[in-house]
Amino acid sequence: MNTVPNFPTIAEASDLIARGEITPVDLTQHCLSRIAAQDGVLHSFLTFTGEQALQAAEQATAEIRSGQYKGPLHGIPVGIKDIFDTAGVRTTGNSRLLEERVPSETAESVKRLEAAGAIVLGKLTTHEFALGGPSFDLPWPPARNPWDKARFTGGSSSGTGAAVAAGLVLAGTGSDTGGSIRNPAAYCGITGLKPTYGLVSRRGVIPLAFSLDHVGPMAWNAEDCAIMLQAMAGFDARDPGSASVAIPDYRQALATGVAGLRVGIIRHFHEEDRAAEPAMLAAFEDAVHVLTALGCKVSEARLSPLSQYAACGNVIMLSEAYAIHEQDLRDRPDMYGYACRARMSIGAMITAADYLRAQRRRTELVAETAAAMHQFDVLLTVTAASEAPEITQVGPFGSYEKPLYTMPANVTGSPTISVCCGYSANGLPLGMQMSGRPFDDATVLRLAHAYETATAWRGKRPQVM
Repeated sequence: MNTVPNFPTIAEASDLIARGEITPVDLTQHCLSRIAAQDGVLHSFLTFTGEQALQAAEQATAEIRSGQYKGPLHGIPVGIKDIFDTAGVRTTGNSRLLEERVPSETAESVKRLEAAGAIVLGKLTTHEFALGGPSFDLPWPPARNPWDKARFTGGSSSGTGAAVAAGLVLAGTGSDTGGSIRNPAAYCGITGLKPTYGLVSRRGVIPLAFSLDHVGPMAWNAEDCAIMLQAMAGFDARDPGSASVAIPDYRQALATGVAGLRVGIIRHFHEEDRAAEPAMLAAFEDAVHVLTALGCKVSEARLSPLSQYAACGNVIMLSEAYAIHEQDLRDRPDMYGYACRARMSIGAMITAADYLRAQRRRTELVAETAAAMHQFDVLLTVTAASEAPEITQVGPFGSYEKPLYTMPANVTGSPTISVCCGYSANGLPLGMQMSGRPFDDATVLRLAHAYETATAWRGKRPQVM
């Protein structure tokens, strides 16, 4: 077996594969050995498909040797959040309700990854139905943060955040209804992209809230997210929310540079509306200086208070989630974990009038953000208020007690990426997010890539003990 470097990115590994220095079998065995050594404490995998992965790796190796190279995802091991259907492999939503569910069809976004040559190593832990967690009363333990196992991974794409950060997979899928890609990206120190609403098919993904749900890539850096998005994006006539738009070359766009980009700083979100911790504020301001040095035209932006976006998004999310789960919550409430049941049941108390008012307010907030984007190419704010908290200190209603910085982009459907912007005094990652115009995901990726290239943060990895 050829030696695989520790923690390769997709871009690095695909280059080695294309040059014949390693094979997909080498890379898959490397990831399998890391999973065997570390996932016993991280709990990032819920269902493991190692044998099938090795068979797929052998096939990919044979295809590449015969000249049938499919591109940068060919032979790359990935993980799939356990709300994405996988034919013949159970998809549980991390819930007792679906503990033995085995779908007959694979989610469209996963099909596209597999068609591009990606190798699925298994299904990754999630908060129950992408809403309730971390939970300690389910058949499976919650995922743990590789930087400190006593810390929260963020949710709901908890297993993906942990597995990518620890190098158990090179990338994975996530879903994002109020921040479920970006919060784990921030707490686990990786890069997570919530694409524009409608850019990536959600068919075959267990829904949480139809009008807010997004699915997208999570990886170590923006370049790898661009590679993943290239495969995942595209119109799907069987997803009612899918958009028929041209798909650019996301990776090629990274080389364009960012000088002249107009970056709006939404400081009031994290200074006035919900004050972030001093270490987070300092890291964010350092990042603003980096973007200025790269030639970006940086100035202040102001929107409605963060609480307006959060309240609007929460009313819509909980109403739609309750509509999906109403029958099971009435008939089998004991099958849900406490966190999911408690959060979702709030939806029973929201009236139709409340929901319609929230949707009307959403229209106003979308228009407000669109107007701001006449002045800016990208908007910048923090992803989370601080480093990852201790997992035992995360209560079931935390995201409703204080507004999430991530919810505005779900309300607007805007493409938004979370990148690592430094580390706390405890050595834990800190994250900020960049948000762009609808379907201008390429510009968001370009700015993220430029920032990552100009800083040293991507050179540090967790040491799982």
